[in-house]
Amino acid sequence: MFDQRTDDYQDIRDAVRALCSEFPDEYHRKIDESRAYPEEFVDALTKAGWMAALIPEAYGGSGLGLTEASVIMEEINRSGGNSGACHGQMYVINTLIKHGSETQKQKYLPRIATGEWRLQSMAVTEPTTGSDTTKIKTNAVKKGDRWIINGQKVWISRVQHSELIIVLARTTPVEQVKKASDGMSIFIVDAKEAQANGQLVVKPIPNMVNHETNELFFDNLEVPEENLIGTEGQGFKHLLSGLNAERVLIAAECIGDGYWFTDRVVKYVNERVVFGRPIGQNQGVQFPIAEAFIEVEAANLMRFKAAALYDADQPCGAEANMAKYLAAKSSWEAANACIQFHGGFGFANEYDVERKFRETRLYQVAPISTNMILGYIGQHVLGMPKSY
Repeated sequence: MFDQRTDDYQDIRDAVRALCSEFPDEYHRKIDESRAYPEEFVDALTKAGWMAALIPEAYGGSGLGLTEASVIMEEINRSGGNSGACHGQMYVINTLIKHGSETQKQKYLPRIATGEWRLQSMAVTEPTTGSDTTKIKTNAVKKGDRWIINGQKVWISRVQHSELIIVLARTTPVEQVKKASDGMSIFIVDAKEAQANGQLVVKPIPNMVNHETNELFFDNLEVPEENLIGTEGQGFKHLLSGLNAERVLIAAECIGDGYWFTDRVVKYVNERVVFGRPIGQNQGVQFPIAEAFIEVEAANLMRFKAAALYDADQPCGAEANMAKYLAAKSSWEAANACIQFHGGFGFANEYDVERKFRETRLYQVAPISTNMILGYIGQHVLGMPKSY
């Protein structure tokens, strides 16, 4: 890597890079080709304590902040891996840490820290609502000491490799609340038990990227009342802490991708000789690479600003969204430059460019699309009329 500058997190970077070096390009390439889950890699991260970074020390974790967690995710992607296999636990767990009861924390966090249980999945999106979360149709009805959940979710990732999932359901009909964002609650669900009982059906969705995602069907899923997280009816607000964390972490992953693409393409254009000169000598090659690198560096700064605000418990919605927007945009531009200047070799599996190209393209769309971010900034930051 040509960028050897150090920062306050160099010890974390060095340790994560050392672990990732045990899983070279060939490992991730084979996982991608077979559409498999990188069990060995995720287990190694767990055993090293990285997957418990955000869990307080009192519950067996490291007690680190979102800033440090973002560095971990960045380094995984910069080393050629794909954090999409494991990043869910990093942001989903924030909802439990910030809003869970002491009993819930004692029950779940230590086992998540050791890797006995994984909490990698959050079930929010539905087929007919998409980003319009207030219109979700999945509902939960209280019967005695249990909640009964019925409904459908889509694009729910890592369910097949997670013992626990967090589910958002409407507990008060939307027509009965003052604000559409009220009346929704979140529950922690034992996914394996629910599937065994036939109350949860998981249907995988094959897709362009080796990213395990699914459609879920809840059929009279019974959840104990003690599995309600936080305050009934305030689930959407509780989720926001996890969603902002998600955007910061995704930004960090895109930054890692951006540096990976830049590292690879600079090395290649310096070595590739055509017409008696390295192609990197041409301004038509240099400028797009330099522009992408500049934008990755700028996104990096916004990532750290958003993470610092989050760790200080300050409002960070705008910064988290801007970090995600800038990072996804810059990583995609770096990806385009990388595949373009590798020429035909960029499409060859053995160079790994096409794999990373597909992986980083996802973040223009998810977990929140670029247009949704622009709309958010236009309305909530610049004060223009609501557009949707």
